[in-house]
Amino acid sequence: MKLNELRDNPGATKPRKRVGRGPGSGMGKTGGRGIKGQKSRSGVAIKGFEGGQMPLYQRLPKRGFNMRNRKKFAVVNLGLIQKFIEAGKLDAGQPITEDALLASGLIRRKLDGVRVLAKGEITTKIDLTVTGASKSAIDAVEKAGGSVAVTSAQAAA
Repeated sequence: MKLNELRDNPGATKPRKRVGRGPGSGMGKTGGRGIKGQKSRSGVAIKGFEGGQMPLYQRLPKRGFNMRNRKKFAVVNLGLIQKFIEAGKLDAGQPITEDALLASGLIRRKLDGVRVLAKGEITTKIDLTVTGASKSAIDAVEKAGGSVAVTSAQAAA
C-alpha cells in the first residue's frame, strides 16, 4: 500500500451540509437557526456568557485601583548625572536644576517634576535642586560633598 492509495472507510466522511438553500433541502429558510432572536442573527456571540455558569470575569477577584491625580516624575539616576558631568554636558560648578537637566538632554520632559534615585556612583560635588530624591540618593550626594534641595515634601518620601 502506498500513501496515494490511502482512502477513508466508506461512510466515514459526509459531504458538508449546505444550509439555507431552499425548502427541499430540509435546511432552507432559517438554516437550522430557529426563528428570530439574537442567536439567529449572523456574527453574534454573547461575549462572556458561559451558559449560566458564573463567568470567568466574575469568578476572579477585583484588585487594585488607578489614582486619577497620581503624579508622574521624570526619574534620573546619580550614575547618569555623573556620566553627563564627565562628558561636559552638565556643569558641576553651577547648581543643577530641573531646567539644567532638561537642557542637557538627561531628561526629555519634566512631567510633574524630577526625582533623583541612587543608582550608580557620584564622585563629583554637586548642588542639586529637584522635586524629589530618595534618601539613599541624598546620602550619596552629601557623601560626595554636595547638597540636595528637595522642592516638594511629598515627592521626597
